[in-house]
Parts: sequence; structure tokens; C-alpha cells
Amino acid sequence: MKCILMIFIISWQLHGQERLTLWPENKAPISVGVFENKKVFITVHKAKTSKPAPAVVICPGGGYGMLAMRGEGHTIAKWLNKRGITGVVLEYRLPRGRFEVPLLDTQRTLRTVRYNAKKWGVNPNQIGIIGFSAGGHLASTASTQFDRGQKDSQDEIQRVSCRPDFAILVYPVVSMGKNTHGGSRKNLMGKAPSKKLMDRFSAEKRVTDSTPPIFLTHAQDDRVVLPINSQELYEALVAHKIKATYLKLASGGHGLNGYKGPMWDAWQKQSINWLLEEKIISVD
Repeated sequence: MKCILMIFIISWQLHGQERLTLWPENKAPISVGVFENKKVFITVHKAKTSKPAPAVVICPGGGYGMLAMRGEGHTIAKWLNKRGITGVVLEYRLPRGRFEVPLLDTQRTLRTVRYNAKKWGVNPNQIGIIGFSAGGHLASTASTQFDRGQKDSQDEIQRVSCRPDFAILVYPVVSMGKNTHGGSRKNLMGKAPSKKLMDRFSAEKRVTDSTPPIFLTHAQDDRVVLPINSQELYEALVAHKIKATYLKLASGGHGLNGYKGPMWDAWQKQSINWLLEEKIISVD
């Protein structure tokens, strides 16, 4: 058994991947002072670079009811690796009405990457986040609700900042109001959330001068998650003079033709160009 386990670990290391549990003793918080015994995993796809690499936390979509781990998770990490960027795939907990849960996992992941920056060969000042669909909602929430570290925590990782340095949002759910994706809102908040709760998790209402730069992209024929989600967040970013770009794609619908074709290629190319132009990252 030990031999099999050793081979498994070596195989991961050879492929530059490491799968880790996120919370100590698998004691995952649900809200303040409330926990569940749950393993939450991240997979670190390390970039092969000679200098500290940028890193991106990856939030797959799935309407907060499932996780699209392949097309919006590990495949994205491999794409980032080709550009000298470390990808960290987050298997966040599905909320089932427990609205704090996905954000807590995401904030913990950002802290964990920054805490392990030296060990993982990551630049601690170039740690971003990318999200798709409901994962885009999670990424937009993490970009508008963060702290610089919980200085009084006994947990060293919690004392590290969870602010992303940049964000890329791909056909994201942003609002929890009238323009939301109904399934995502129901899975996150339950059947009848209060206006106060919906406003809290509507990123277009939470932009401040401290919000990081954001690249948005959305097919204009998306009928699952309406492109007004991206438009309203973009307008809020511009109003606060936050560096932002909104790439409007002519077609592709939700999922951009199943993660392929010219629209899919366009956002990938333009998002990397944006990061380089804004000097958010530098890739050899």
C-alpha cells in the first residue's frame, strides 16, 4: 500500500500537480463559529518557470449545484501553465442555501496560495482569480468582499490577505437581483432570500476603490446568464476608476460553444494580453 501511495505522489509531482485539503483537520466553516467535518480540495498545477510565477485561483461554474471541473477547471489550469502561470483549481463546497460557504472556501484558497507563495514558486503580488458562470459570481464576490488578513487569528493562513490582485470573469453570474440566474441564486441562498442578502451578493453593488482590476467577457447571445450581468459590473468598475475591460463576444451562447471555437479562443487571447498590457503579470 505504501508503495502504491508513493508512486501516486511521485506521479503528481512529475506532472507538476499537488492536491491538498484546504481546512485544518477538515473542519470547514459554515458561518461564524459553525463548522462541518468536510474535506475541501484544491489542486495546484505549478508553472514551469525559473522565476516566481503569477498564480490564478480557478472557480468552475455549475450553477452552485455542481462543478464543471474539466472544461472550467483543470483544462484552464493547463492553459495557464502554458503561459507561465500557476493554476489552482478549487473544488468549493456547494452551498445548498448556506450562502457563506463557497466564499469562505475561495477566500481560504487565496490566503493559502499567498501563504505558500515561496514554497510553490509564486509571486505573492500576482495572485488572481478566474471564474466561469456561477464560478464567475464567486470570483466577483471574492473580488469585492475581502480582507487584508485576520491579524488576531491563531491560524497563520487566516492572517494572510485574501484580496485577489486581479480577476477574469467569463460569462459570469454577477447580480443576485432581477437579472440573476435563478438556479444559481436558489442554490446559493434558498427560495426566498431577503433583498439585503441579494444586495450583499451582487458584486455590481459592492465595488469600491479597493476592488482589483477585472477583465470581463460575455457572449451577447447568452440566454442562460444574461450579458447585462457583465455590463453592470463593468459600469460600476468604470465609475470607481478601476482598471477594467469588457470583451463582448458576438456569439457562442453560455459556455461558448462547449469551450471551443473562435469566441473561446478570443477571450483567452485577449485576457492574457490585458494582463500583460496592464502589467498585472509578466510572462516570458
